[in-house]
Amino acid sequence: MSRKDAAQATVATPPGRIRRMLSHLYIQCLIGVLAGAAVGWLWPSFGAELKPLGDGFIALVKMTIAPLIFCTVVHGISSLESMKAVGRVGLKALVYFEILTTIALVIGLVVVNVVKPGEGLHVDPSTLSTSGLPEAATAQHESFADFMLSIIPQTLISAMTGEEILPVLLVSIIFGFGIQAAGEAGTGIKRGVESLSKVMFIVIRWVMRLAPVGAFGSMAFTIGNYGLDTLRHLFLLVASFWLTALFFVLVVLGSVMRLNGLRLLPYIRYIKDELLIVLGTSSSEPVLPRLIGKLGHLGASKPVVGLTVPAGYSFNLEGTAIYLTTGAVFLAQALDIDLSLGQQLTMLAVMLLTSKGAAGVTGSGFVALAASLSAIPHVPVAALALIFGIDRFMSEARALTSTVGYGVATIAVARWEGQLDQDRARAVLRGEIPYTPADEADAPRTAPEPAPAPMPAIG
Repeated sequence: MSRKDAAQATVATPPGRIRRMLSHLYIQCLIGVLAGAAVGWLWPSFGAELKPLGDGFIALVKMTIAPLIFCTVVHGISSLESMKAVGRVGLKALVYFEILTTIALVIGLVVVNVVKPGEGLHVDPSTLSTSGLPEAATAQHESFADFMLSIIPQTLISAMTGEEILPVLLVSIIFGFGIQAAGEAGTGIKRGVESLSKVMFIVIRWVMRLAPVGAFGSMAFTIGNYGLDTLRHLFLLVASFWLTALFFVLVVLGSVMRLNGLRLLPYIRYIKDELLIVLGTSSSEPVLPRLIGKLGHLGASKPVVGLTVPAGYSFNLEGTAIYLTTGAVFLAQALDIDLSLGQQLTMLAVMLLTSKGAAGVTGSGFVALAASLSAIPHVPVAALALIFGIDRFMSEARALTSTVGYGVATIAVARWEGQLDQDRARAVLRGEIPYTPADEADAPRTAPEPAPAPMPAIG
């Protein structure tokens, strides 16, 4: 090679490397988030008008969630040898959810009592009004019995057309049991569901190409509509909430991962694409399909992934749990309401119920806090006006914490059930078995694949 050709090759290398970097969804979403923040800061009115970009992306993903959950759960249950295994996985998942949610509530309660971010505001309750709050926050909230009944859809088809995850999960479990009980007659349906699942993952792969656009629009709207100045007024509350969520993730969820023979930071690196999408959209719902694919690629079995991840979106909202106790006690401090230990423990018990069923969409934590306050006579619901302006900035931390929690819960339940290929999980987290979107069509894995038999010796 001549000196001239070598120089040209050297010059051509950086653009190729840059192209490879830009091809990663992680880099694209990061650019979208930063560009959206810049647009919202420099041109606030224009940034606020970009909200449809984020809403449209979330709507496209939500369009695929119901059929994906149906296919994943149905195929997973119908592949099991007994129905007892499904009940065992579900029970273990619920036990885990309750334990971790309670820990999150307690940590939020302790931090807000130590930091006391609301002390000194001395807000007069008579000056507060609910007129500026969203209608969902001031509406009459359903009881626990109504919540349980709402899980049952009117028809099998209506579960697929609604916006709630739990009815889809119920129908999927029943249908999966039906295929398993049908024996030979259900074999063809089982194959059809598996084929439909592969098609859905291809559709999701196409939709996820729009993730940077959705992150750009959502971040531009957040900064343009609420502004960075909003943070200055209640910076202590926002900062304490983010630090509490970070502590919960690193210490509590990190300990859970250690107990299961894995490390948290490599796992966070493994799902960095999904976390950036969550950061940009302030919602954990858009990453549900990819999270299912990645956890299956990690080595968790199909039934565990199919049951634990969708159920976690309604029962394992650890970020929302921290937000509930932090927000409620902050409002009491701002109104100079002295809550006794007994009153705070009662509030915690109420929040164990109100935190369930809060969907992973933006603003659901705010509505769950309104439901909690309406069930607790000490703090008026109108006090929510104090934090409504900054709720969006805490929504990202809620969604990020819960997203990490979904994966850790699935890994823990899979290990508990003996359905986690730990050797494969370690190899995946080390980067030895890279994940590609094409793997979604084959994940989650039903069971660890046996190593290929060695070739017989010749002669």
